[in-house]
Amino acid sequence: MQMKFLLSEILMLTILYGMGGRAEMPQKFDEIVPGNNYFCFNLYKNLTESETGNIFYSPFSITMAMAMVYEGARGWVQGEMQGVFKFPLDNKIRQESFLSLYQHLNRKNAKYKLNIANALWIQKDYTILPAYLKIIQRYYDGYARNVDFVGATEQSRQIINKWVEEKTNQKIKDLFPPGSIDQQSRLVVTNAIYFKGRWIKQFDKSLTSEEDFWVTETKSIKVQMMKRIDPETKFNYAETDEFQILEMAYEGGDLSMIIILPRKNDIRTIEKELTIEKFQEWKNLLTEARVEVYLPKFTFRTRYTLTPNLSQLGMPNAFSPHCDFSGIDGTKNLYIRSVVHQAYVDVNEEGTEAAAATGVVVGITSVGPRIPVFRADHPFIFVIQEKTTGNILFIGRVVEPEA
Repeated sequence: MQMKFLLSEILMLTILYGMGGRAEMPQKFDEIVPGNNYFCFNLYKNLTESETGNIFYSPFSITMAMAMVYEGARGWVQGEMQGVFKFPLDNKIRQESFLSLYQHLNRKNAKYKLNIANALWIQKDYTILPAYLKIIQRYYDGYARNVDFVGATEQSRQIINKWVEEKTNQKIKDLFPPGSIDQQSRLVVTNAIYFKGRWIKQFDKSLTSEEDFWVTETKSIKVQMMKRIDPETKFNYAETDEFQILEMAYEGGDLSMIIILPRKNDIRTIEKELTIEKFQEWKNLLTEARVEVYLPKFTFRTRYTLTPNLSQLGMPNAFSPHCDFSGIDGTKNLYIRSVVHQAYVDVNEEGTEAAAATGVVVGITSVGPRIPVFRADHPFIFVIQEKTTGNILFIGRVVEPEA
């Protein structure tokens, strides 16, 4: 009986780009950005079925890592992955689109820090098809390095974790805990993204004070509440009977955070409605207005094992020893054993710092004259998105701010 190898870990980091840019994105991006955003809200809805606390992850990080694995998928597992992530079927269109988006997001000399890096970690003496390596290197700028999962498992794990830490400015540590990489690992695919941006309109630290944040209608906690209440302050803003929505831009104008605040402490009602179509519809309501903003400082980390979530979303066979990733090594000996994701976010008076990492393990058989008040003193949803492309990099839910 043939043994299956573990495709090992895919690590990623990502951040979301600003909302409300052009009505239409450049054609070179429109083949993959809608798929990423579609996956973003599908996974969010799936997570909210079981998660009751804070949520934060990078859909683009997961998408890009899985895209690199998808390049080696064949047969029905390829079809399943395409259904979940909506990858373009045409190889040239898909690969050139990812390259264009990677180059667009990774551009230098911006007023914010946004660094993206990809790498392949390959078991020494294990044969990976040259054609697969060429695709990852050419279209994903993937750096390839040999390690020894068989003879030096712990050292290999530490090497990869160190790379992750360096690419995320030390924000994602121990992505792969002891035991997560073993002697059956043959390939670890990593994508790392780190973001740090300053608000165009920063909060005055002297105005930050301790206030109540209502986790539920009857339970409150003390938080450090930031305030932007000066007469000159204007933001992109809209409101309905159900919620308020606010856009806060980062320096450079390319990135922004969108916050959806329910009218009442009833975030579940909004989450049930939340789809990519609704998100776009709500975003289109935004217009510049003077708003008094109250937003809590928050910092938290999240860690997910996404294997069951991705199975539920439509790709269960990718985790079966009977799947086909022969486009990676020329055999049918690889399958995805697990997918893990870790993320970090820090929101304060100056701006936002965020990072995320995803690991896929594959192994032997991974309105009027009044001034609106936007008081985020109860659970809310936030998104970070890019203006030109509309690509969503991060999405989260704040239930209990942690400063």
